[in-house]
Amino acid sequence: MTLASLSAARILLIIGGGVAAYKALDLIRRLRERGASVRVIMTQAAKHFIAPLSAAALSGQKVYDDLFSLTDEAEMGHIELSREADLLVVAPATADLIARMAHGLAHDMATTALLATDKRALIAPAMNLRMWLHPATQRNVALLEKDGVLFVGPMDGEMACGEFGPGRMAEPLEIVAAVEAALTKPTVIPLPAGARGKAAGRSGVLSGRRVLVTSGPTYEAIDPVRFLANRSSGRQGHAIAEAAREAGAAVTLVSGPVAIADPLDIETVHVESARDMLKAVEKALPADIFIAAAAVADWRIAEPGAAKLKKGRGKPPALELVENPDILATIAAAAGKRPRLVVGFAAETENLLANARAKLAAKKADLIVANDVGAASGVFGGKANLVHLVSKDGVESWPSMDKREVAARLISRLAMMLGADS
Repeated sequence: MTLASLSAARILLIIGGGVAAYKALDLIRRLRERGASVRVIMTQAAKHFIAPLSAAALSGQKVYDDLFSLTDEAEMGHIELSREADLLVVAPATADLIARMAHGLAHDMATTALLATDKRALIAPAMNLRMWLHPATQRNVALLEKDGVLFVGPMDGEMACGEFGPGRMAEPLEIVAAVEAALTKPTVIPLPAGARGKAAGRSGVLSGRRVLVTSGPTYEAIDPVRFLANRSSGRQGHAIAEAAREAGAAVTLVSGPVAIADPLDIETVHVESARDMLKAVEKALPADIFIAAAAVADWRIAEPGAAKLKKGRGKPPALELVENPDILATIAAAAGKRPRLVVGFAAETENLLANARAKLAAKKADLIVANDVGAASGVFGGKANLVHLVSKDGVESWPSMDKREVAARLISRLAMMLGADS
């Protein structure tokens, strides 16, 4: 993935055991004040230098440290922690932690997460200068760099041991700058081609089925610089595509502009406007299930400016709006190509269920997933969702849950509906 800023970034911070661990607390604060979400893993040695409670208070999240905690593994295990992040940051990275990373050791929560991740890691070394300059450490650093691991520091300076030289951990703001630079480039580590082929052949309740999903917002041009859009992050749509893949389906994801990674092992088509999205969806048919999770703009500018519209010319320019094509209704009415199940989303700020029922009837969909996206809900851009499934049989309300869980439950429900319809 690539991100233009930290405002949508999810960082997994691994704090190693060294005197510089105190800087990690300031790093958490600096990342969060720029809008990043920060989860923390601490090594057992790190807890000798700073308290987990301090990291939890600053991150606003639970701190993880025990690989064998049944509760943690049920709630957010080492694989999930490392996969849901956009970037892993190790600060401070001690000589021991660097050595274990270089040789693929995984005997605690930190090293297991580092080995199980599908994202790049950025590490900030901190150690005595002789430890840093030792041939063994330099060999380990070379191995990690060859593997694509990113480094920030170490810097020259006075250390806690009284010596002066390379080995001092980079300052929090230097690490923040390195994180921002890392996120401007792809951070997903792709699986080897053979492994991807095996993954694509997995079995499941949707094995042999084709699922088509739309996700994210659309951008409707005003001029070459500006556009109409909305606050959709694409997290729910992308999670649905991933859940369908896990259920064994062949999945095509049509995504508007988002700042999150393309799901692995899924054909992803990138579009900008509503008209582009409709063309991509029609091209991807046929499908057994169509899930219109994208927040498609209802209107577009009738005549976008060929050049940037300038102010200072009297009144603001009048923007004439025209309706965009209705992707959900178009696919639901597609003669000969209509998927067996057509699912829409109703993102509303008022009269949620009444609007969802009206949409179900008007669009001729089989199911509407209704959610409140008002400013207080935190749904747009957030990680949780509270949905109501509206069908001709009535309304089923689910409690608030993580968007990935919503996706898994929705796919399970659709598989049941598809089976009952067979």
